[in-house]
Amino acid sequence: MNVRVPTGIKGLDEILNGGFVPASSYLIVGAPGTGKTVLALQFLTESAKKGASCLYITLAEPEESLRRNASVFDFDLKDIVMVDLSEAFEEDLPEGEYSVFSPAEVEGEPIWKQINDAIETHSPQRLVIDSATFLRYLSTDEYQFRKHIQGMVNRLSAKKCLTLLLFEPLELEKDVSLAMAVDGILTLRNETSENRLTEIRTIEVNKMRSFSFMTGRHPLRITNRGIVVWPHRIEKLKEYTYERKMVQSGIEGLDELLMGGLSSGTCTLISGPAGAGKSTLALQFLTTAAKEGQKGVYYSFEEGLASMLERCNAIGIPFQKHIEDGLITFREINPLEQYPDEFLEMLRHDMEINGVNMFVLDSLRGYNMAMETFGSVIANMQNIINYTRRNMASLFIVNEQEMITGNLQITDMGVSYVADNVLLIRYAEVEGRVIKVISCLKKRIGNFQPDLRELIITSQGLKVGKKLHQLHGLLTGVPTTDTIHLPKNPDREDGHEG
Repeated sequence: MNVRVPTGIKGLDEILNGGFVPASSYLIVGAPGTGKTVLALQFLTESAKKGASCLYITLAEPEESLRRNASVFDFDLKDIVMVDLSEAFEEDLPEGEYSVFSPAEVEGEPIWKQINDAIETHSPQRLVIDSATFLRYLSTDEYQFRKHIQGMVNRLSAKKCLTLLLFEPLELEKDVSLAMAVDGILTLRNETSENRLTEIRTIEVNKMRSFSFMTGRHPLRITNRGIVVWPHRIEKLKEYTYERKMVQSGIEGLDELLMGGLSSGTCTLISGPAGAGKSTLALQFLTTAAKEGQKGVYYSFEEGLASMLERCNAIGIPFQKHIEDGLITFREINPLEQYPDEFLEMLRHDMEINGVNMFVLDSLRGYNMAMETFGSVIANMQNIINYTRRNMASLFIVNEQEMITGNLQITDMGVSYVADNVLLIRYAEVEGRVIKVISCLKKRIGNFQPDLRELIITSQGLKVGKKLHQLHGLLTGVPTTDTIHLPKNPDREDGHEG
């Protein structure tokens, strides 16, 4: 049985497949400010809550300063024994060159003895040494350091003590002896994005002796409660065994075009130029589902709630009503403050905890702004789609096209192929006026009518007219015909903007 010790850090236990291995030693590597001390204190705090004896030996920072800095977080350190050797370390640092004395005479034997004495006195089950880098400074060669560190690691393992050794990355590059001695290595990073002025914090497991773990860099954030990690999961698509239901828009002409609606558990891309009614159409699907008692979430990367409510109230979409009755949740996402895995975790929580089965992501451009730093937007989007498909949830993605008319391009990011369904809205000039035209270009499950129909946004909501006959080239925005005739539609309101 693989027994693990929880780290106390949300997300990290999943990466480590349950936590640290008992009686093992781990190297926590990171430059100053990456969160090594926070991770160590969070781990000890969690262990102390469960009754483990915990010891924190500080070589780098005085205990008073350490406790003052820890007070920023919700850590209870009363059950953690602190041994402050920072002053003793300074006294042991040799001055000048080593030309007169042998290495054994100047390598800081008293510090090693004080560490061993502290371990013997307190018999900890959990130990942190902050920072083991300083122990490296006391050794004049790799052999002496390896001898001491390997001996200490072996003794701690024999005592069934789980140990974290904090270390600087540059020193680890110079000397691999410590990396060889420990059972696992975790690396913390704090980097600046190349295309935005924001920090990107990650954690990576570089080594885990004899046990599996999740590879790759996983984003993290440091909060007043400590470190939160969002594991980078690869969502796999499984075969469905569920019975599919029909997802309808509530717009008679559109549901007719879709021959009953869209299948549940699919991803629908709604693409079109600015102002064409893409977001409004997505809201129409969401509110129609809410009328049937289904829960939905609208993730907005661009528009605020006040603006959205004002727009919906003007055209008769009961968005506010369903927000108030709890069937629809509106989440405003700042694209400059979101990790892809953090967003996916939010979506998972909405589905698994809040019971949501319909999602709107508005828009693909905003999502791309948030996610492009972390790799391919297609890969991140595929992760979301695989998750929603596997759980039979419906996902609507709003995409803005640059071109108002002209050559047809569903998206400029090449993600249309991952969608199950594609609804396209275009502008067209007919009889001296600009109209909106909607069509279905793709429906993976079930049939649809390959018609081009007029989309009208009225004060009573969205309307979809009959098929536009005798018109050619509508998708270019400049249709031609021998006899141009726009079907009479009483729902059209001249000058109304959608």
